[in-house]
Amino acid sequence: MGLTVHLCHFPPRTSKWNKIEHRLFCRITRNWRGRPLTSLQVSINLIGSTTTEQGLEVRAQLDQNQYKTGIKGTDEQFNTIALRRQQFHGDWNYQIHPRKTA
Repeated sequence: MGLTVHLCHFPPRTSKWNKIEHRLFCRITRNWRGRPLTSLQVSINLIGSTTTEQGLEVRAQLDQNQYKTGIKGTDEQFNTIALRRQQFHGDWNYQIHPRKTA
């Protein structure tokens, strides 16, 4: 596809500063408070019916795709990734560039 992907991760133990977690997840847990989570569909419906006073609406759906587990790339495959680490905390902030074609 020729896209460059920019990745920026929160450092360990800083998710408490993530605005999405603070503003959204507390609403979701408040929405399903006191209701038994008896099935995936019940959980999805409760998450999907969450709203805020500011007009945020949540959409939720079950991903029914089957994904293989335990797949590991080889060192050779990993070394072909065009990874460019940023100067500031390159272990948390980096870009993945398209591979150069031969």
